[in-house]
Order: sequence, then C-alpha cells, then structure tokens
Amino acid sequence: MLKIKQFAFNPFGVSTFVVFDTETLDAIIIDPGMVSDRERDFLDSFIADNKLKVRQIVNTHMHLDHCFGDNYVRNKYGVKVSANELDGPLGQNIARQAATFGIVSDIDDSVEIDVKLKEGDYIPVGNYKFEVLHVPGHSPGSIVLYCPEASVAIVGDVLFRGAIGRTDLEGGNHAQLIQGIKTKLATLPGNTMILPGHGPATTIAEELSTNPYLR
Repeated sequence: MLKIKQFAFNPFGVSTFVVFDTETLDAIIIDPGMVSDRERDFLDSFIADNKLKVRQIVNTHMHLDHCFGDNYVRNKYGVKVSANELDGPLGQNIARQAATFGIVSDIDDSVEIDVKLKEGDYIPVGNYKFEVLHVPGHSPGSIVLYCPEASVAIVGDVLFRGAIGRTDLEGGNHAQLIQGIKTKLATLPGNTMILPGHGPATTIAEELSTNPYLR
C-alpha cells in the first residue's frame, strides 16, 4: 500500500510529504522544509519508527520554504536532490530569496540539483511510481507528481483549494500557470486527490466546480 505522511514545517507552513510503500518500506521525501532541530527530529523519528528506507529527495520547486531541509536530508540519508533544472538558479540563491522576505538566518546559501527531472520522467516508490508533470508559472521549474495507481497528485504550489500559486515571484507567469493547470491537471480523473504545498487537500472535481481561477 502507498502511504503519504504530511508535515507542516517552517514559518511558511510548507507541506513536507514522506511517501512510502508499506510493503518494501522504500520512501521519498518531497519538499523538505525543516528549519529547526525540533522539526528535523519529527521527520527523523517518523522515518525511524516506520523503518523506512529513504531513496530520494524530490522538490516540486525550489522556492526557499520548500527546500530549507534539502541539504540536511541529503547528508543524513545519503540521497540525491531531484528537481526540474529550470529552478536551478532559485536553488543556488536561497539566501537571496530569504532576503526578499526579510529573513535573516543561518540557512544554507544554496541547494544543488543532483537529478534533473523533466516532463514524462517517473519516480519509483517501491512498487509504485509517480509521473512528473512540468507545470510552470509559479516558478519556471514547478512540477507535479502524479500517481494514477493511488489516484493522488502532489502539486507543490501549482494549485490550492480554491486558489492557485502566486505568480508575482521571480520567474512567475500567470497565463502559463493557468494553461498548465487546465491542460495537465484538469484532465486528470475527477477523484484524483490533490495535495498542495500549503493548506488542505482537495480533488480535481472540487476545483473544477468551485475554483474561480479555473472557470
């Protein structure tokens, strides 16, 4: 069975997901957002308690709040960071992103992408696999991870319940984001569970009927 554990980390309330196969115990960590020892302990304890084997880090995009914990996870579990290469410049400028939000801290200056993901790639999680959908507009390299077997899509900041990702940050493009949502997400089965990078879950059917940005 595929299971997904959701954490809310850092002042931005980012959803960090641990996705794992209960049969093989293989796991990936999506958007590690930990900024404190307490948050790192929460993640590590869950992984240890469930005897998970972390295989990969996947970033839906490289805005600072979604990759605060990338280097920690990479170093602790000996895994690689995967993301779309168009967000590489964002990952290399975490400190500059922080300054934009008035944040001064001891966060890492940069996160390097080890594995460059593109449209149509597949990410294995034990007996399951997630398809990579490139949906730019919130950031140039924003991706969605879709698993048809589990009827779930982890969408980062592309789509929210009743809203869409902001497009006023570096590399944002409103028209591009709307087009990507309508051509790549709206065509998924209506019962597909949508897990955003912030806030509550929703479904494709719910967003098509209620989201004002998709009308």
